[in-house]
Amino acid sequence: MAPDVFVRAYDHLDVNICVVRGDADLLVVDSRSSPTEAAELEVDLQAFAPARVRALVNTHAHFDHTFGNQRFGPGSVLDVPIYGHHLLPLHLDQYERPRLAAWHAGTGGDPDWGWADLRLTGPTRMVASTQALTVGGRPVHLHPLGPGHTDTDLVVHVPDAHAWVVGDVVKASGPPVYGSGCFPLDLPQQLTDLLRCVEEADVVVPGHGPVVDRRYIEAQRAEVDDLARQIRAARRRGDTVEQALAHQGRWPFPVEVLELAVRRGFQALDAETGLQT
Repeated sequence: MAPDVFVRAYDHLDVNICVVRGDADLLVVDSRSSPTEAAELEVDLQAFAPARVRALVNTHAHFDHTFGNQRFGPGSVLDVPIYGHHLLPLHLDQYERPRLAAWHAGTGGDPDWGWADLRLTGPTRMVASTQALTVGGRPVHLHPLGPGHTDTDLVVHVPDAHAWVVGDVVKASGPPVYGSGCFPLDLPQQLTDLLRCVEEADVVVPGHGPVVDRRYIEAQRAEVDDLARQIRAARRRGDTVEQALAHQGRWPFPVEVLELAVRRGFQALDAETGLQT
């Protein structure tokens, strides 16, 4: 998708996995949804031989981007540094670890995605501010963002390829996903901050869906801004979550994907005023 920057969309959940190649070094971005899927990824990475994986980056904490980490981290065959947002371990403990525990207990809603032998593995290198890496002589910049899709979002910039890998900050396979730990009222600002960095000629790899450009991000930013305004308006009216969702014509995205967004938005607004949701 750009000089020595590669992307593959894997069938399960349509997750984009990226590889940045510099000389004999590879940087992999995200690890898929399970150790089994990460093992498949390892096999695919052999196509780049003799280049070897030197590091892994997690774009954010959600399971479909981090649950393959154990195949890359300490004690694995690859045993490479894992870079992630400095708040990513907290998110794992708050959301992904309970998800995994519920699955093991048979009380979660997730199907069997190969988690029986999963060891939750977080980053070994915490990124709290912009950090420069070198991949086989190529500069790669890691930029942690403020809250939005989550509060663990980390985007990857390959300047000499005019390429960005942004995880689920941008969604191109459907409407934006408001998942665990989302900040729907802050997502417009998160995209605004990203747009300050992305140039017209740059290519952008979202977490799911086809490669996009700056104009796509601008359009999505307008949509999520509209959603944030509608959430604020619903709370001012005194709507419950159910009443707000009943006004289907007002929402920029299908109402069936918005319950958590509205709930989290109401909680944030109520916290500002000291109310209880």
